[in-house]
Amino acid sequence: MKEMRPSSNDLSALDSVVVTEPQETQIYHNCNKTSGHVCSSQTGSNIMAFLKRNAFVVVTMTAVAFGIGLGFALRPINMSATDIKYLTFPGELLIRILQMVMLPLIISSLITGMSSVDRKAYGRIGLRAFSYYMVTTFIAAFTGIALAVTIQPGSSTRTTLVSSGGKVKAMRNMDAFLDLIRNMIPSNLVEACFRRFKTAYSRSVTTGNHPGDISFTGASENRTFIDDTVPVPGTSDGVNILGLLVFSVAFGLILGSLGPQGKPLRDFFDCLNEAILHLVNIVIWYSPVGILFLLAGQIVKMTDTGEIGRDVAMYTLTVIIGLLIHSFFTLPLIYFVVTRKNPFRFMSGLLQALTTAFGTSSSSATLPVTLRCMEENHSMDKQVTRFMLPTGATMNMDGAALYEAVAALFIAQVNNMDFNLGQIIVLRDRLRTATNVLGDCIGVGVVQHLSRCELQSSRPVGQRLVEESLQL
Repeated sequence: MKEMRPSSNDLSALDSVVVTEPQETQIYHNCNKTSGHVCSSQTGSNIMAFLKRNAFVVVTMTAVAFGIGLGFALRPINMSATDIKYLTFPGELLIRILQMVMLPLIISSLITGMSSVDRKAYGRIGLRAFSYYMVTTFIAAFTGIALAVTIQPGSSTRTTLVSSGGKVKAMRNMDAFLDLIRNMIPSNLVEACFRRFKTAYSRSVTTGNHPGDISFTGASENRTFIDDTVPVPGTSDGVNILGLLVFSVAFGLILGSLGPQGKPLRDFFDCLNEAILHLVNIVIWYSPVGILFLLAGQIVKMTDTGEIGRDVAMYTLTVIIGLLIHSFFTLPLIYFVVTRKNPFRFMSGLLQALTTAFGTSSSSATLPVTLRCMEENHSMDKQVTRFMLPTGATMNMDGAALYEAVAALFIAQVNNMDFNLGQIIVLRDRLRTATNVLGDCIGVGVVQHLSRCELQSSRPVGQRLVEESLQL
């Protein structure tokens, strides 16, 4: 058998082979050779890449800081109401822009989402969403009650307080419940886009026989009776989101049941939704400018703490403490217990929505930004986001539940004496809105985690195969 020996050409080929070191080893050697120059350049490039990915968040947070600073810098000037109105004009434009895109976004996203879902799976998702809203609202109210009992913000009142100038009879609980049902079924969809139903009260004067009186002489005795109040139909300005929500959900479900016959209309709403989202991605870059001037104007209008009074200041502090506890302890704990994931990393992807909510003080106006954050930053399923976020903007009011619980005990502690609550600083209301938006987003994360099996089975087979290949 002939022995095979390497030729000179083979040896030269072996000599020319270059053994490549692992990437980590190369980086380590390069760092040692260049005395950290390569590592520092890589660190700088990583920082630049981070700033590019989060440019909107950085600009928005900078605008918040500048707005607060500008507001405090302008306070000594004692600006007039007209000057403050001009100062907040860029912020007014921001609110108008967000309200402009809010309505078509809600309608198109709900119809698109509901027309492409499995009804059985969506019933379970809806039940979980409703359960989440109930639990978090109860916890928020309990937190407010516990803080009000512990701190007792209204227990130190000793002097006579200024009345608000006449008491208006509060809306009865039954009328409030009936108004909720009336708004769910609007009589005019066009009117629901700018007006909602709200029961008003009128004082009635009745002249005639008293009911139950018996006339023995055959002549009726005229008497005058004044009834307290009677509920009468009324309206208030604002979008009836609840009515549009109910109609869009019902319309989407019917459209999905039509099968191939309803495909052209489904494609229309899907295209409309994508166009609105692209529009949101463009106009949202104006929000830092609007937030800056909104905050500056509100801080200029803010009443001095010495004029507010100790009780109202303690009341405001109690509400703010409750909102912070609910935002940074209760909601993150619920998210961690259910998903076993880091809640603060999840919250870091919501900075755009939270800062917009803080600046505009409106959950509905923040909805376009919230949808963008959840679907792009966290890749949440559109079947969940486009159902829960519009619903949560209307129904999930954790901040309002906490605020009203503290307010009820506060009024009881000051013996039903009226305060001019309009003097309370605007920071509380903005924190309350940010808490509501955070609660909506945490709810989407929790419900999607619990409904992952139903969502996976409701997707088309082709889409599931693509997702599985991407994961591999």
